[in-house]
Amino acid sequence: MAFRQRKNTAAIPRTVPAFEHIVTEASDSFLWRLDDYPWERNVWNFHPEHEIHLLRKSSGVVLVGDHIGEFGPGYLTIVGGGLPHDWVTAVQPGELIEGRDIVLQFDAQRLLGSAGLLPELRELEPFLERSLRGMVFHGSTALEGAELMERMGTVHGLARLCLFLELVDLLARTDEYQLLSSPDFSPVLDAASLDIIQRTLTYLFQHFAEDLKLPDMAELAGMTESTFSRFFQKNTGNSFSDHLAKLRLWQACKLLADTDVPITDICFQVGYMNISNFNRAFLRKHKMTPSSYRKLSRQRLTLRA
Repeated sequence: MAFRQRKNTAAIPRTVPAFEHIVTEASDSFLWRLDDYPWERNVWNFHPEHEIHLLRKSSGVVLVGDHIGEFGPGYLTIVGGGLPHDWVTAVQPGELIEGRDIVLQFDAQRLLGSAGLLPELRELEPFLERSLRGMVFHGSTALEGAELMERMGTVHGLARLCLFLELVDLLARTDEYQLLSSPDFSPVLDAASLDIIQRTLTYLFQHFAEDLKLPDMAELAGMTESTFSRFFQKNTGNSFSDHLAKLRLWQACKLLADTDVPITDICFQVGYMNISNFNRAFLRKHKMTPSSYRKLSRQRLTLRA
């Protein structure tokens, strides 16, 4: 199914269908990788392996299943096998963030299958089951986990395996985590659907401050309005309007916390047509007004200083 370009609307960029094939070395039981951003695998993707992901630099939007959130440096997650995910940072053309991510990928079934020789590994089963919804860690767990992932890059062989087991034990035992995707999220994981969804999500991230309408996006996707609406909901877990609102409010939060731009200007900069709609949407999402959010953000910065 091809995207059709609509007059006076930029075409949604094409990407490679995003099933990621993970290959580990014969001498390794898992993959550890330091990634720059962006690169060809930084897309809405899935794979059978579990992934532990550390964002070392920058900030942006995290997409895990039907979860849309915000990340910053030190954001540590695990994503279960088969769960689509992406971490998106807004960059300028030609900009490269060196070493933004540390990625660790492993076969959970292979790990549990080793419990016949190492019975202690059976203790990981509940944790690996939880991680199928995606988990983000915080507090001391996130700090210790990040340090372990960094140290893995300095060693190899048995020393790296020992650090890996220490890491999964830490993440399995902690209660400092939040589940991300909802339990009933069930996307259609075929290459054609993922290709369309990836291009749609990329376009929305690049143009969310514009006056985007559901009929426009449906036409770009080559679908009827009702078909696109169902397709988008099935494969992202969010309605088109909810997804767009979450992106706009994410950007609003960044501007409120990091700048002195007047709230009325922020409203229009992120795509809202009037301040009343913006205030209502912000209050519904964050349980506080934009001005209260800005004040609280400034207080937190003062406490950290």
